[in-house]
Amino acid sequence: MASIFSKIVAGDIPAHKVAETEDFLAFLDISPLVLGHTLVIPKKEVDYIFDVDDELYQGLMLFAKRVAAGIKKAYPCDRVGVAVIGLEVPHAHVHLIPINQMNDMNFANPKLKLSQEELAEVAAKIKAELTP
Repeated sequence: MASIFSKIVAGDIPAHKVAETEDFLAFLDISPLVLGHTLVIPKKEVDYIFDVDDELYQGLMLFAKRVAAGIKKAYPCDRVGVAVIGLEVPHAHVHLIPINQMNDMNFANPKLKLSQEELAEVAAKIKAELTP
C-alpha cells in the first residue's frame, strides 16, 4: 500500500508544495511546529532513510539544503534544524524547521493549526525565496 507521501507525489492527496524536481519533493507539514516547517522526501518510496541508495540520499540532502536556504530567507531564524525520525510515515523524509533555540524542535510542543489559506501563504513565501 502506498504511503500518504507517495499519494501526495502521485497527486492523489493535495499538499502545499514548496519545491519539486524529478526525484524529490518539498511540502509543508500540515501540523507544523513553527511557520516554515517543511518536509523533504524522495519521490521513490523507501521506508527507512538509511535504506535509500547512496546517490538518492546525497541528492535528497542537496535538495534539502536548497530548500533550507529558502526557508531561512522566508522565515529568518538562527538555523534551519534538520530532523529525521521516520516512525510517523513509512516513507523516508526530512523535517526542516526554522529554529532559534533547541526547544523549537521539540516534537512534543503544541502544533500550529493553520488554515489552507495560511498554509498556501507560507508555501508561497518560501517558494519566492528559493534559488533555481
